[in-house]
Amino acid sequence: MASKINLAIEAFKHKGFVQKIPTIYRMINSIRKKQYKPEIKNLLIPGAVLLYVLSPIDVIPDWIPVLGQMDDLALVLLAIPLLIKETERFLEWENEKLSNKFIETKAL
Repeated sequence: MASKINLAIEAFKHKGFVQKIPTIYRMINSIRKKQYKPEIKNLLIPGAVLLYVLSPIDVIPDWIPVLGQMDDLALVLLAIPLLIKETERFLEWENEKLSNKFIETKAL
């Protein structure tokens, strides 16, 4: 189990994921409050991958050298771009929302 967590941590360090964590947190809060509507696949797939990586059940058991962790890594590397893509969409939405609020305030 610890090796799976270490593998996930290493994968998340790539592609600027760590810097996006505060944005992901804001995005999840906006989704929860029904303010932002994401593309479902961009959240569903990363969520399912996270559950798979943390789960003790594997398609290829971790005790098989190399292959046991390659399936986890492959899935994480598939999920991160989807989550980052959705984060970028959220940032665009957030900036547009702030721009509209500024324009409304300036018009008053």
